[in-house]
Amino acid sequence: MKYVSTRGSAPALDFEEVVLAGLASDGGLYVPERLPSFSKVEIESWRELRYDQLAECLLEPFVAGAIPADDFQRMLSETYAEFRHPAVAPLVQIDKNDWVLELFHGPTLAFKDFALQLLGRLLDYILDRRGERVVIMGATSGDTGSAAIEGCRHCHNVDIFILHPHQRVSDVQRRQMTTVLADNVWNIAVQGNFDDCQNLVKASFRDQSFLQDGRKLVAVNSINWARIMAQIVYYVYAALAVGAPQRPVSFSVPTGNFGDIFAGYLAGQMGLPIEQLIIATNKNDVLHRIMTSGSYDRGDLHHTLSPSMDISISSNFERLMFDLYQRDGKQIANLMQQFDSGPIELNAAAMAQARELFSSASLDDTATCKLIGDIYQSCGYLLDPHSATGVGAAQQCRRDSAQTIISLATAHPAKFPEAVAKANVGISPSVPPHMQHIFTSEERYTVLANERAAINRFMAEQLGA
Repeated sequence: MKYVSTRGSAPALDFEEVVLAGLASDGGLYVPERLPSFSKVEIESWRELRYDQLAECLLEPFVAGAIPADDFQRMLSETYAEFRHPAVAPLVQIDKNDWVLELFHGPTLAFKDFALQLLGRLLDYILDRRGERVVIMGATSGDTGSAAIEGCRHCHNVDIFILHPHQRVSDVQRRQMTTVLADNVWNIAVQGNFDDCQNLVKASFRDQSFLQDGRKLVAVNSINWARIMAQIVYYVYAALAVGAPQRPVSFSVPTGNFGDIFAGYLAGQMGLPIEQLIIATNKNDVLHRIMTSGSYDRGDLHHTLSPSMDISISSNFERLMFDLYQRDGKQIANLMQQFDSGPIELNAAAMAQARELFSSASLDDTATCKLIGDIYQSCGYLLDPHSATGVGAAQQCRRDSAQTIISLATAHPAKFPEAVAKANVGISPSVPPHMQHIFTSEERYTVLANERAAINRFMAEQLGA
């Protein structure tokens, strides 16, 4: 399997190289040269498989030639053995044709554990074989950071630096990161917003001269192909549970950076019958604006009760654009160059194709809290604010009353007590026992200015020490 850049001029890489590269040398994102394809008969044959067994069937083509099958199967088994529910990704029915897919049973109570627990193992395996040590640098709007730290803190060949926006993540999200006192983990609180953190990471990847001894940066954000790849599995797993492939299924996905829902798009491209993909956003509605107007513009960034979606630039949307523009890397490179200086307009044919599959909706904090309360009152199920935007968007975008819609519950409600309190449901969710220690444990993080020189200098000093 070879991987190509969305901007067309970077060299094609194999799986091992693409995991270590993250961002392509031309600024684009890597995607498979061609996707594996599965028939309905093949998909049906997987119905009784465990989650890790299904993952092996779906993902083996992406790693073929890079990781022996036995080693990959062992990594998958170890990864999903860490989850606290025997189903790994259980479904809960909240209405006749509405389901919630619980993706928060991993170590850090968020969907990003599905990919980052695997990515840590992949990195250690690849680096051991190459005899190399790397530096992970990532930005988080809340959940990626803790999942990346948990997935990589035991890695022998990795030092990890995570940037989060100072005082703009929830208390639980921050403590999940800052109470990990491993020698290879550093947390940086940037005096800015998530987009600032993301820009600092991208700028550091472009100029890595601050690193010594030939070391290089590796990405854990969803620009890394391995992140997207791992998330394909739970779409197929959930769809099988509600009757696919004999009938199509729809998904509603809370998303800011487009990575999670792009994995659903890939599942459909690989053969899963998906009727509709619903993009659920909060007040930071860059994706909703693209879908309704065809214009891709940054807009203002708002601090909301669903901070993991507080993003104004949707990096992974470029991967969909690549397909919408018939995989013409030159066109994407030109568009993204224009986007550096202002909004871009997507052509009518591209938007018409996108709207055949994708719909979108935006819920502000008031609507999100009302939705949390309504669902709790109707069926006793408690949603976190991100998951609530998914359920709310499903209600708004449903095309047919008989449609089966699975909304992705991307985080545990205990991570966002402020939103739950504002929903007036009368209960306060508590974090599971394995996480109770974060409220009394020592925290360690460094507050730094929104300046690349300051960030890079701090990183060099820690690595040198």
